[in-house]
Amino acid sequence: MTPDLGPPVDVLQPEAAPIPLVVSSPHSGHIYPPSLLAKVGLGAGHLRRLEDGCVDRLFDSAPELGAPLLRARFARAYVDPNREAFELDPDLFEDALPAHVNVSSIKARAGLGTIPSRLGGRAIYRSRLSFAEAEQRIRLAYWPYHETLQHLVGQAVATFGGALLLDCHSMPSLTANGSASRETQIDVALGDRHGRSCAPFLVERAELLLRRRGFRAARNRPYAGGFITARYGEPAAGVHAL
Repeated sequence: MTPDLGPPVDVLQPEAAPIPLVVSSPHSGHIYPPSLLAKVGLGAGHLRRLEDGCVDRLFDSAPELGAPLLRARFARAYVDPNREAFELDPDLFEDALPAHVNVSSIKARAGLGTIPSRLGGRAIYRSRLSFAEAEQRIRLAYWPYHETLQHLVGQAVATFGGALLLDCHSMPSLTANGSASRETQIDVALGDRHGRSCAPFLVERAELLLRRRGFRAARNRPYAGGFITARYGEPAAGVHAL
């Protein structure tokens, strides 16, 4: 905890008998620390476009079913836990980046790395940042999120021998120019990294349940899952991420 940020994450613990499910909401945080706002050139309304706003509220009944819900409190504009720890746009920084930084990432080059640098083609910051700033944010927010998530998944595996991690996001219904996107034809996108992060029968079951309730579901379209899905999903070890 820091005066600038406060506790980086919340965990809503199970209220019912535990089940082998962990729910993660990495992009629903809406705390914008003063140290961030002092550097940006875009207003808060623009920055909020990075959020998966209120997704944590859509899933806040998980504890009633026996599953913990982990949610970020910090805004995605501050740091994005659904990226590698050091997936950074080199143009954002005033100093040379160390060799362990992934500067060739497509996401980072598009301005959507661990520290987002652009939004809708516009630079987020008025000037470049120091690499020390990135290290501090990753230490204060990124690692606490992943340490907590690893602990929750580990608890489920220790109790049940396996676990399902449900990583929750939203998607836009309009394109950047305000027209309807093809995603308007989909209510729920089920991303399993094209079969690598989750056993097929679990995805099939989820799709069947959604369709029975009248939802339009698609697999890996338009999203197949990001870093969290890829990092934690190990079906051979009994850990499935969707």
